[in-house]
Amino acid sequence: MLANDKPNRLPEWFRVTLPSGDSMERYKSTTASVKDNQLHTVCEEAHCPNIHDCWGRGTATFMIAGKACTRGCRFCAVDTIRIPPSPDTDEPQKLAEAIQAMGLTYSVVTVVNRDDLEDGGASHYRRCLDEVHQISPKVGLELLCSDLSGNLKALEALLEEAPLKVFAHNVETVARLTPRVRDPRATFEQSILILKKAKELRPDIMTKSSIMLGLGETEEDLVEAFKALRKANVDLLTLGQYLAPGPGFHPVVSFPKPETFDRLAHIAKEMGFKAIASGPMVRSSYRAESLVAAAKGEKIETGLMVVA
Repeated sequence: MLANDKPNRLPEWFRVTLPSGDSMERYKSTTASVKDNQLHTVCEEAHCPNIHDCWGRGTATFMIAGKACTRGCRFCAVDTIRIPPSPDTDEPQKLAEAIQAMGLTYSVVTVVNRDDLEDGGASHYRRCLDEVHQISPKVGLELLCSDLSGNLKALEALLEEAPLKVFAHNVETVARLTPRVRDPRATFEQSILILKKAKELRPDIMTKSSIMLGLGETEEDLVEAFKALRKANVDLLTLGQYLAPGPGFHPVVSFPKPETFDRLAHIAKEMGFKAIASGPMVRSSYRAESLVAAAKGEKIETGLMVVA
């Protein structure tokens, strides 16, 4: 297990700065855009600690295909339901209009698992991406996708000529802990398969995954996970601290120190990832455009630990 630092309380490096001035105005504007278009965000549903920072910058990670997931992972705050309502047929237009109104240059779209649908929701996800591209063709799009229940045919239909810069799918934790952390339908091997196949189908776009620390993993576990991701030709990696959404969820086992995140990022870089965002407050979609820029060798904003 990685070094533990008072697992029953938040360490001193967890500090959230509330927006003010222009940032507060952008925060209010983002809030209004989300609500006016009746959209859901993973920022809200997953209780993300960076919501004030991101929304203060005018960015949000939109969550499509409903606000309830068909799976019940032990780390996730998103509601679980066996048979959710059908996806909103107006959602692609609402999403596109919100992104246009916010004046975004880069947007992350994430999804809930839709095991109730034959294609895992892939056709709805694709309609959303196409509509955004139709209205705002210059917006860079990143899809944080489900594993589609391992349906490779659905994945192919989703990705064929899709207007994407990044296809992301999170393994969430190391292989050893996956059975106790994620829903039984989500396996480490299936996630690796989806990432590997996505790269084979679309070698022109970057692939990305994320791992939470503090669930009881060891450094050896993490290195093995890094190897599996690189074997699948994953380009981008994010490492962040797991925070339990509340009682009844998987407990926080440890709070690795910032220097541990730095060391792991350099280990991952040596293994061939193009760029890694690593730190206690990092989340899979946090300042996603900066990670893409770093992977391309472009100058990036400060304030984000990125190894490129």
